[in-house]
Amino acid sequence: MDDEQGGGNSSAFAKETSRLWRAWKTVHEMVQDRGYELAEDEVKISLDRFKLEYVDDNGMPNRNKMQFSARPSESMIKKFTPPPTLSNPDPAPECGTIWVEFCAEKGSIGIGVMKKFVQHCAANNFKAGILVTAVPLSAQARKVISVTQQYTSIECFLEEDLLVNITHHQLVPKHILLSKEEKTALLKRYRLKETQLPRILQKDPIARYLGLKRGQVVKIIRTSETAGRYASYRLCV
Repeated sequence: MDDEQGGGNSSAFAKETSRLWRAWKTVHEMVQDRGYELAEDEVKISLDRFKLEYVDDNGMPNRNKMQFSARPSESMIKKFTPPPTLSNPDPAPECGTIWVEFCAEKGSIGIGVMKKFVQHCAANNFKAGILVTAVPLSAQARKVISVTQQYTSIECFLEEDLLVNITHHQLVPKHILLSKEEKTALLKRYRLKETQLPRILQKDPIARYLGLKRGQVVKIIRTSETAGRYASYRLCV
């Protein structure tokens, strides 16, 4: 009986490990696609190496070990630094180091869990934080996120939403975030107000993947058999 139970646990642990490995890869690709610096061997980790680093001797994956930080690349810093003005000739970049953590809680994720995560990000001067959870957040926990947005950008993703990287799907076109200067130049070139641009919702899967904020504009590059490559633009709302 114990052998049967042990075999069942091993099978369940193996399945959970495989799922977590896929989510781990996707969140690394997401952070890299946003412009943060990560080594390729971190992003393209094999299942065997993942097991060695994040699975305990009993075969159970250990989410408490699954955490990492990443610094913004030079190109990301440039993109997120507002243009200088007379009142602010040397503007600071609006990005910084990001902290990513997999929550070990399998039950309800409430205020306590979120406050601990937010406090860790604030205490270590992380500009942004991503918490990956196995279960949805409570309504109270979501309120904690909205309160902290002024000083730390906090995002939460479900593990099941990261099992597949949506940007790898052949039907999803390339999305590129514009800098503030690029957005201004676009509106000037076409003599538009930003409200005249087509929209993309902040809760759209691609917008969430890129971490878009309201007011930001993405360039969407599509391919066409007749027109070749062409670009369109969307305002995040």
